[in-house]
Amino acid sequence: MSGILDLLQSETGRSIVDGVSQSTGTDRAKTNNALTMALPVLMKAMERNAKNDPDQAQSLMNALSNKHDGSILDNLGSLFNGGVDEPVKTDGDKILGHILGPKKQGVEEVIGQKSGLNSAQVANILKIAAPILMGMLGKKARQKNVNSKGDLGGLLEGMLGGSQTRREQGFLEQVLDANGNGSVVDDVAGMVLGGRNKGGNLGNVLGGLFGR
Repeated sequence: MSGILDLLQSETGRSIVDGVSQSTGTDRAKTNNALTMALPVLMKAMERNAKNDPDQAQSLMNALSNKHDGSILDNLGSLFNGGVDEPVKTDGDKILGHILGPKKQGVEEVIGQKSGLNSAQVANILKIAAPILMGMLGKKARQKNVNSKGDLGGLLEGMLGGSQTRREQGFLEQVLDANGNGSVVDDVAGMVLGGRNKGGNLGNVLGGLFGR
């Protein structure tokens, strides 16, 4: 199964980056960096939540089967035309709170420091990205006929790269456990944005996850 960030390498992905950048008034390259870092982190958080809490797994399953069924991806032009509506951002903020809980601020600060944005800008980007990510998961769940909590775990693991990406799984856990004091910023720099071409570096492993 292809990784979640294959989306950003597609025509649809470029439209998403352009739309999010324009809607938030942030630099396109920095927006792309923020999304490249954030989407796997959100995926990992969902995987962890679903694994550790059956109620969270059922809640996610219900969301993917109903509201977040992938239809948001069918009309991105309408979503971004004239700026993203506030109800979408409000929904995104609720999704982030549900996924990240008290880790939300720390994750935003770490991603901000290494994408060249401040945490408020990252927060705005993620409010828009979260419903899109949920839509992508919902669409994949329909394609893979995922209709149970047991199947959900396999879907999330597969979209994170499965057993071939254990090293970056540890990295994603580090970002999720950040407390906003920059304690994992150097790791983030080397592993995602600055280390893609170093032999044996986690950046190379992440490159596979990102479809690069």
